[in-house]
Amino acid sequence: MIDLTTNYLGLALRNPVVASAGPLSQTVAGVKSLADGGVGAVVLYSLFEEQLRREAEATAILEDMYEESHAEAISYFPTVPRAAHDASATYLRLVEQAAAAIDVPLIASLNGASLGGWTQTARRLADAGAAAIELNIYFVPGDLTMTGHAVEERHLAILAAVKGAVNIPVAVKLSPYFSSVGNMALRLDAAGADGLVLFNRFLQPDIDLDRLTVESGVTLSSPVDARLARTWISVLHGHLEASIAATTGVDTADDVIKYILAGADVVMTTSSLIRRGPAYAQVLVEGLGQWLAAKGLSLSKARGLLAVPAEAAADAYEREGYVSALEKAKSTYGSLR
Repeated sequence: MIDLTTNYLGLALRNPVVASAGPLSQTVAGVKSLADGGVGAVVLYSLFEEQLRREAEATAILEDMYEESHAEAISYFPTVPRAAHDASATYLRLVEQAAAAIDVPLIASLNGASLGGWTQTARRLADAGAAAIELNIYFVPGDLTMTGHAVEERHLAILAAVKGAVNIPVAVKLSPYFSSVGNMALRLDAAGADGLVLFNRFLQPDIDLDRLTVESGVTLSSPVDARLARTWISVLHGHLEASIAATTGVDTADDVIKYILAGADVVMTTSSLIRRGPAYAQVLVEGLGQWLAAKGLSLSKARGLLAVPAEAAADAYEREGYVSALEKAKSTYGSLR
């Protein structure tokens, strides 16, 4: 029996397959089905900054209404729309109940893009029983005058605010759209991120030619989506103190294995579990174990086996791979240059 135990964010996991944030973790029953299905940890669906801001605004309205009341009006009870309170209260209850119902770490997910009091919610999540926080910084700089440096500083400031609020591990889920992904990863690592989750998928809308409308939506990932994340994981392996989580593009055990060979500490998936059900996690885990046994490798030996060598210049290494790929393609497709 191959030992698949894994350390992620300082947490002990029974295996490196993790259920990423998604619709399957919206209820206690859903979270329990994921844990029973065999994953090493569960990341809850995201609680959004916008939901928390609306709640804060509603609380401010309540306070203003209370200031206008009088001591004699003992039957006066200010009211606010209940929906403003539902998001965080529901999420906190889920964290508390789900953490007690499963035997693997439960990781809460906060999704935001700016600084503000919403980051303090991380403390409430920790108090409710979250083993760690995944900080999903989904920031698309629509201001065309905003510099790349300002975007990077925004990420670091949000991380600092959340880290300052909790004493549990914090992982940052980031996008691949930095001018220097490697440098951003190193800066987040130096700023105290306990883990990096590569990569967030920015939603890219399509155009409906018949209705002449812009259509947004979410599609499940496919294995081809994993290539970019694997590339950067293979470059970053061995250069960070933080754990590395791979996410997107997992469909079969082969995809899990490829991420491990690139250097990922854990491999996250939602799409494959949506397609085939939570129990499919055990198929992924068993597939990894069987492949390791067939190759005579331990998990630790396989992890990073095909990463960019630590002594290599990564830019030259990647350039060499690019030129080699084009030369190989010429014999099949003709010249691409």
